[in-house]
Amino acid sequence: MSPSILPGSGESEVQKNPRHLPSVDRLLATPALSALSETLGRGLVKRAIQAELASARAQPSGHTDPPSEALIIDRAQARAQKDAASRLRGVINLTGTVIHTNLGRALLGEEAIDAVAAAMRGYRALEFDIESGERGDRDNVIEELLCRLTGAEAATVVNNCAAAVLLALVALGARKEVLISRGEQIEIGGSFRMPDIMRAANCKLIEVGTTNRTHLRDYRDAITEKSSLIVKAHRSNYAVTGFTSEVGDAELGALAREHGLLYMVDLGSGALVDLSQWGLPREPLPADSLSKGADVVMFSGDKLLGGPQAGIIVGSRLAIDRIKRHPLKRALRVSKLVLAALEATLRVYDSGHRLPERLPVLAMLTRSQAAIKEACSRVAGPLAAFAGDSFEMQIVDCASQIGSGALPEERLPSAAVMLRPKERLGRSGGVLQETLAKFRRLPTPVIGRIRDGAIIFDCRCLLPAEEALFIEQLRLGET
Repeated sequence: MSPSILPGSGESEVQKNPRHLPSVDRLLATPALSALSETLGRGLVKRAIQAELASARAQPSGHTDPPSEALIIDRAQARAQKDAASRLRGVINLTGTVIHTNLGRALLGEEAIDAVAAAMRGYRALEFDIESGERGDRDNVIEELLCRLTGAEAATVVNNCAAAVLLALVALGARKEVLISRGEQIEIGGSFRMPDIMRAANCKLIEVGTTNRTHLRDYRDAITEKSSLIVKAHRSNYAVTGFTSEVGDAELGALAREHGLLYMVDLGSGALVDLSQWGLPREPLPADSLSKGADVVMFSGDKLLGGPQAGIIVGSRLAIDRIKRHPLKRALRVSKLVLAALEATLRVYDSGHRLPERLPVLAMLTRSQAAIKEACSRVAGPLAAFAGDSFEMQIVDCASQIGSGALPEERLPSAAVMLRPKERLGRSGGVLQETLAKFRRLPTPVIGRIRDGAIIFDCRCLLPAEEALFIEQLRLGET
């Protein structure tokens, strides 16, 4: 007999059996959990019940009373609903960063969304030539569009721009020397470093020039019989200023041709049109590099392009054919869903019609400061009320970021709702972080930022279509 239940030990019946808990079957039969089982599935709800019962049994004996049946039901409901909910939760982006890597980068336009939905519902001629009845090439879906928009002879697409760089290097430069300026040996998010990618592609990196100044003679002096590629990496996520010098596409393209090499440009952010027509800073275009002699140019689909995550590679027919023939291309290829979204986005560009209205990224980037201030005035009251009486509210001018490495030095005039603690003690990081966490606990989390002892909610990315729901959830959250 266990010492804990020896006669005369003086222990109560509850201490002998401290967890008088209902059975799983009993709980499953209750009206609340029975109804939830019909909605979410019996197996999922049963697992939630078992987890809550196990948690109750794990409590130290005698230290707490066992939870009531009603409490277990409530907790099991909450756990089951959490388990059934998507981990890829929607959020409201009030950070001021438009193309936010951690929040999914570019929002797709409605035409792209419709195209993806249609592709999911039925079969598509993905690698099938309808005219001949033979197997086709999935790049045919987007190649003609990309060539027309960039002036390239050929194009292909992989799952992101990092993959595009890796594939092009391994297909065009493996076991050879690849020349790149010391000032362009970039590292981007997730520890993607150009020297590491060169090694992974079995290329021998030859750095030329210095960190801040590289001249054409530096490239020329570094070329040997083992050289295969000259690479230029656009500094999209940082800037080198001051006493600087770099060599342009035309010079590098001519040098490569002179020595029988290929010239490759990693543009990164991937604008397809001149943004200056909307008063934005101009970003280098793939067409610029190709027209000046680049053999291969790669860029992202989900940054300034405003499409799905993709690594787009455009260039000469010879170079693209070599890239497509490499076995790694199959491992990095994109699905029909990405192709559907990318094709629809490219068709918007091809039309040249109402681009800022049809592409959310352009809509947010071109939004006027006056329009953003009007949005701030509509949501300021509910934001302040939800934060509580300990904050004072003010609408202030601020500067948004384009994000994801695009135009790192540029800031866009914007406006924000600023919440500053009334008490000086409340301006500590802990109080501000706790308040931001409160906003993140809303049904659709609201993501802001802290600056100079205050919470900043930049409303550039709060588009009119979501304003009403945003205000409503803030008001419901108060209660």
